[in-house]
Amino acid sequence: MRHGTQHADVATAELETALRGGPFHVALRAAITARGLPLQRVQHHLSRYGVKVGVTSLSYWQQGARRPQRPESLRAVRALEEILQLPDESLIRLLAEAEARSDPERPTGRSYRSLVEASGVLERLLIDLGSPLDGGLHTLGHHERVRIGARRELLGRESHHIVRAHKDGVDRYVAIHHGDPGCAPERTRVRALENCRTGRVRWHRDTGVLVAELLFDTRLRAGETFLFRYAFEDGTAGASSEYVRGFGFAGGQYALQVHFAENALPVRCHRFTQHSAAAPRSGRQELPLSGRHHSVHLVEPRVRSGIVGIGWDWE
Repeated sequence: MRHGTQHADVATAELETALRGGPFHVALRAAITARGLPLQRVQHHLSRYGVKVGVTSLSYWQQGARRPQRPESLRAVRALEEILQLPDESLIRLLAEAEARSDPERPTGRSYRSLVEASGVLERLLIDLGSPLDGGLHTLGHHERVRIGARRELLGRESHHIVRAHKDGVDRYVAIHHGDPGCAPERTRVRALENCRTGRVRWHRDTGVLVAELLFDTRLRAGETFLFRYAFEDGTAGASSEYVRGFGFAGGQYALQVHFAENALPVRCHRFTQHSAAAPRSGRQELPLSGRHHSVHLVEPRVRSGIVGIGWDWE
């Protein structure tokens, strides 16, 4: 019995050390060891939180062979903090620090840490609205128009959405806006433009995340399609240098157009993709700026889960 107590004390000490200094995979492995849980039990506990992660993935995470990256994986990490009785943000913090060390050139405005923090805030805001991640809708088409103002700021964006319900009774869509660093989400205006009306709106000041219900005047049945338009009027932050759109699920066509004020034109523009917030950017391609309309665009015929965006340089 004494031997067992000593073993538990050693495991607890190793866990405390790992949580202070990391890295992530060592802390995760130490936490699982200290709690005496086999990976199958950890997976079972995660499923009770509504998170699906394979035993193989958990094994890779604790070995350091892979790092949690996708939105679902980040949800799993937050659930693991509760399951393994760890302090809030302890594992998430180690993930963010690991990414900062591996990619020191990543712009601070869209750093991995800021995206991880935003993902946690977004999850809590969606829970507050009682909304699942996909809301019972599949996107068939999404055309987004972003406006950059004379002060180089993100003035706003308009979205034209075409969706199909995959369950009965869907009567709303929850739109997400993530403003640039320094924005004031409480001053961002939500506009329901066509076939919808604005419901509840929630925001988080520090991360600039805002979510808004767009209520339909009908309840969709599974298989039915619906078209609606909405917009966010922002203009509360400083100079903008990119616009990114994250996709948690594969979907239909996505088109992004960025329009610049005539007296605030960038010197060059490019598109890029990322498999996840933690992955390096790839697929960089220069985009010509339309001389007459001062805009650039990209089209994804069928989106995959991950991130796509347009960036630009002012100098």
